[in-house]
Amino acid sequence: MRKALKSKRWTIISLSLVLIMLIGLIVLGAINYYRFDFFDKKSVFLDGSYSVDDGEWTPIDPDTPIVNHGFHKVVFKGKLLPELEFFTNINISTKNIWYTLKTADGTPLVEHVYRDKDEYLESVYNVYTQSADDPDDPFLDKEYFKEHYPVYYSLEMFYPDTPGYYVQTIDMDYLKEMGVTMDTELVLELDNPYPISRTNLSDTLEVTLSFANGSYLQFFFDSLPSLLLFVLVCFFGVFLFPIAGFILGKINYKYLTFGVLCLFWGLYMIAQSISEYMNLWIIDSTVCMMFEILLNYFFIISVFFYLRANLERSVTRIIATVTVTFYLLMVIAAVISHFAGFVDLYGSTPNIYIFTAVCTIIITVLLIIEARNNKQAVFILASWTPLTLSIILDVLNRCFSFTDIHFYIFGSAITMLYQIIRLIRDLKKQYKEAIRYQQMQKELYEAKVSIMVSQIQPHFLYNSLSSIAMLCKLDPDTAQKATITFTKYLRGNMDSLKQTLPVPFERELDHLEKYLYIEKLRFADKLNIAYDIQCTDFELPLLSIQPLVENAVKHGVGMKEDGGTVTIATRETDKAYEVIISDDGVGFDTEAKKNDGRSHVGMENTRRRLKDMCNADVEITSVIGEGTVARVIIPKENNK
Repeated sequence: MRKALKSKRWTIISLSLVLIMLIGLIVLGAINYYRFDFFDKKSVFLDGSYSVDDGEWTPIDPDTPIVNHGFHKVVFKGKLLPELEFFTNINISTKNIWYTLKTADGTPLVEHVYRDKDEYLESVYNVYTQSADDPDDPFLDKEYFKEHYPVYYSLEMFYPDTPGYYVQTIDMDYLKEMGVTMDTELVLELDNPYPISRTNLSDTLEVTLSFANGSYLQFFFDSLPSLLLFVLVCFFGVFLFPIAGFILGKINYKYLTFGVLCLFWGLYMIAQSISEYMNLWIIDSTVCMMFEILLNYFFIISVFFYLRANLERSVTRIIATVTVTFYLLMVIAAVISHFAGFVDLYGSTPNIYIFTAVCTIIITVLLIIEARNNKQAVFILASWTPLTLSIILDVLNRCFSFTDIHFYIFGSAITMLYQIIRLIRDLKKQYKEAIRYQQMQKELYEAKVSIMVSQIQPHFLYNSLSSIAMLCKLDPDTAQKATITFTKYLRGNMDSLKQTLPVPFERELDHLEKYLYIEKLRFADKLNIAYDIQCTDFELPLLSIQPLVENAVKHGVGMKEDGGTVTIATRETDKAYEVIISDDGVGFDTEAKKNDGRSHVGMENTRRRLKDMCNADVEITSVIGEGTVARVIIPKENNK
């Protein structure tokens, strides 16, 4: 029992049960929600007619959104909807408009209008005096009240032309107390303070009939799922993409900028999904409006920074930098204008949208220019085409009002989905490359061990030491030099195990000279060495030439009765460096199978090391009776 309680299985089962209960609770709530009509959305809560800008009166269809662009004043006249007998609240959500609900004789019932500080305090004072019980209360004095009452008024009072985002709940009991019945004629007036606004009427007003807390219920079931989805997008931006940037190459600026982009896109989409309910938590309606618009601008700026990060040419990067800087200055100017009281953020959006379209076109053109030589720009251009088109279409729609669709949301969703899929593919590719790199490192290490062992095989050690032993009696000075050279040769072989990068050719040549000096002691006059070194300014894997020289010595001139000459030469061409090992030995048939019993693993390892580390090729030609030529070709583009 104790062992079971300590196991991870118990933890997993417990968490799973909690998760199942949570899901069950949500499902139960959803079942009750769909079983009963807790709320009902309407275009307006009156049954009658409406007029736009003193135009013709049109019958109201409460179940159909009212499509009308560019209005300044809308008046609704009629009676309360019959459905209100089954509900207790009317929830009015507005965006950037003032409104007043009044009776036919002009008695105000509910309103969202601008009031300055004095008007606000006057209304609060009237309410306070009606409920005051103490005749000695100093706050009953109007001047004292206005001077000492703690004013928690919102920022909208500083901006007479800024309605912001506003949510208000009208209690049916309140209307009854005001003498309103189902047969009372009511008037609802909407005022748009923005003279150049092309906003759709259905986007500025939404009405919900509900029981108590209807707005919160509507938010929970209509906006919470999308909100959770966009919170996940923010999580990708904050954590996954920066981490991916490090995984894909330490600090990857492209993925870091895309992480910022994801964060702001998620925040902006969250603001979009809860914009109708934002005033439930943020008291100031102006701040609600600023919150959504600024997140929109931040998202666009992050898009521009990400697109700039994918440009490689200095000229295009400079142009993109100037473009993004100009757009950023325009946003800062709009914010300053808002707080200075000239034009609020919503009033300046038409101009900002035009600049957005212009900057988008400029950066798109820069990507098209780079697409000729930059494959990355091609992918980015393809992925951002939906977003670019959606921004342009939204700007045109704002000017000409040909539809009530918001292209921006769909374009950004398609683009972001593509980018997320692309990142996952990059991570998968990087993972495979990491596995391949580890395998290659293992193979290279094994190859180096094999080459080192092949150079110090017992017969080589025996022959070398035997030659040095004979010299000890015949020529002690030469024997001493040979011993030191042989020691340095062995040390070079051991050092090759630690070497993971290519080395300069001079180092490889120095090691070859030690090896050939020792072999010269053994073969004496039968082995002649010639050097024709014309270039040394390149690199190659350590001990990659020695196996070729060893073959030339042992299987070339060493098999010839009267010996021969081994020549080591280097050449430089326009595209590559060449190392040429030639001998005038016995030669061999390059097409014949290698069935001589000797191991050819060392030669194959040499080919692979040269290919993996320098993209080099080895070409061997031989003529029986004339000799063999081994040519190592190292491309310059891979040898910096």
